[in-house]
Amino acid sequence: MKLRNIVDKILERAVVILMGALVLDVLWQVASRYIFQDPSSFTDELAGFLLIWVGLLGAAWAAGMKQHLAIDLLSQKLSPERRKYLDILVNILVMLFALAVMVIGGIWLVYTRFYLGQISAAMQIPLGYVYLVVPLSGFLIMYYSIDEIARLTKNPNAEKI
Repeated sequence: MKLRNIVDKILERAVVILMGALVLDVLWQVASRYIFQDPSSFTDELAGFLLIWVGLLGAAWAAGMKQHLAIDLLSQKLSPERRKYLDILVNILVMLFALAVMVIGGIWLVYTRFYLGQISAAMQIPLGYVYLVVPLSGFLIMYYSIDEIARLTKNPNAEKI
């Protein structure tokens, strides 16, 4: 099985599991508040943390599946050869953004949260664990960009994923 397919399946399953956990968490939050009249103390914070993970891993998955928001007016007007070069340029820019902002900035964010010893108020877990998803998503976006550049340079006429 190709590495790309393995990464796709793992990421897809992780997002589905996290989304399922988010739904169950919010369902428990509503049930504990309105049915049992005893609001759970951690569900609001957990929902926020799960939303961060679902959002960033979902963004990485969308980037890998080419389902992200894109303005393609320029690329539609270009010849196939020039479109290939534009796609390579766009992927290089996406890769550089993911490296600079998500990977390097994310690693700094995680490091400072652990170094400062910041913990969450309700769940009492180190916030560094919550923000680990930022560099992880950055690495995934970089991987997908590199894979797309390799695909474009090897076989530019191949069907996009």
